[in-house]
Amino acid sequence: MTFTEASAREEPPRDTGDFAGDCARYSRFWESSAARLARLPAKPARNADEAQAAEQIKQAARDARARFLSAHAEGVYDRLTQKRSRFVRVEELVYDAASLVPGLAPTRAQVAAESALLQRDKEGLEIDQGIFVCAVLANPDAGRHLCHAMLLPHAGTAERLPELGRNGRVDLGAAEVFRKGKAAHVIQKNPRHLNAEDASTLDAAEIAVDLAILDPQAQICVLRGDTVPGGKYQGRRVLGSGINLTHLYQGKVPFIWYLQRDLGIVNKIYRGLARPDATPDDVTGTTREKPWIAVVEGFAIGGHCQYLLVMDYVLAAQDAFMSLPARKEGIIPGAANLRLPRFTGDRIARQAIMTERRFECDSAEGRLICDEVVAGGDMDGAIERVVERLTGSGVVSASANRRAFRIAQEPFDLFRSYFALYALEQAYCHFSPALIENLERNWNAKSRRLD
Repeated sequence: MTFTEASAREEPPRDTGDFAGDCARYSRFWESSAARLARLPAKPARNADEAQAAEQIKQAARDARARFLSAHAEGVYDRLTQKRSRFVRVEELVYDAASLVPGLAPTRAQVAAESALLQRDKEGLEIDQGIFVCAVLANPDAGRHLCHAMLLPHAGTAERLPELGRNGRVDLGAAEVFRKGKAAHVIQKNPRHLNAEDASTLDAAEIAVDLAILDPQAQICVLRGDTVPGGKYQGRRVLGSGINLTHLYQGKVPFIWYLQRDLGIVNKIYRGLARPDATPDDVTGTTREKPWIAVVEGFAIGGHCQYLLVMDYVLAAQDAFMSLPARKEGIIPGAANLRLPRFTGDRIARQAIMTERRFECDSAEGRLICDEVVAGGDMDGAIERVVERLTGSGVVSASANRRAFRIAQEPFDLFRSYFALYALEQAYCHFSPALIENLERNWNAKSRRLD
């Protein structure tokens, strides 16, 4: 009997409707699956039969997780949040779930151990986080509550808000926020990597967005990239190059990063900050929000192009461009599949996402996304003019108009349902062999090293 034959024979448990009993039975099955996987060589050392056996073991365990969650997702979530009386962010929720139901999702220790490996050498344990978050978001009550949790101010925001009030500026390292006239400017700062986003930048960027929205002296917010110190773009600002592909290839971007980013900072720009005691749903609830201006200098690639799709006004330099190289990266470009067709129509959106079509900002297609193209390098003056134009008559109606657009274009439950699918599909994309092949072919990832 081969290992492949033996591994396929163990039958997973079936749901009985008894939460405690099902947890125990499924946990034993997942423990057994992990033990059988551990008896195989490490992933890079497996032969073809061993690799096939490993995939069968993992997929059987994943199928069992999906089956367990189809019956118990709401029960798990309610236990983790005390029947939705407390808010838990997604990056904490996945580890709380691992503690509540052993084997349902990987522990912090397991993910930390995998983070030491190249992306290609990982087992893909974090796929189980995607299965779990998919089930939570697919449940209307649990999903809305999780989205609400992610729209609350970041835990690190409150301690920095007095500093912004005193000094008009807060430097968070990977991001900075400062007040200039009526506007709060958020600068994304990772210039060594062309302002790319990764695990080292996300918290700072989100706190900066929180501070900009909460600043009582600012009426409007501006998102801009930092100045690049060297290379082709030396001395120039660029908005950003999207996800840090070197970090991705080296295994330093955790899966939950995608969900933390899109349910957090990006959705906060789009919907505003929630209050604990009021639903952020646009029909029955409320958020604290401000209009946002994005400034595209150099380029807006990948995730930085995604930011443009939640802005109220986009200023672009005449020589700047935008792209969503999702096919070259092998991942889903956030909510671009949901949002880009509203700007460009379906065909052009598919060309951008599926065939890597690039948009020059100063083109007919580029102007479908960019409100104004600035010539001659007078971007600072252009920002001041747009800020004055958008605030000159006050911003009393800004929230109401933003909310009206959202109800028509992207109601809360549409967002929730989209990210339920995204959580599952992105998890598989993140650990796909195709992602590694794409990065090696299109990014020369093998030759690049971490700083």
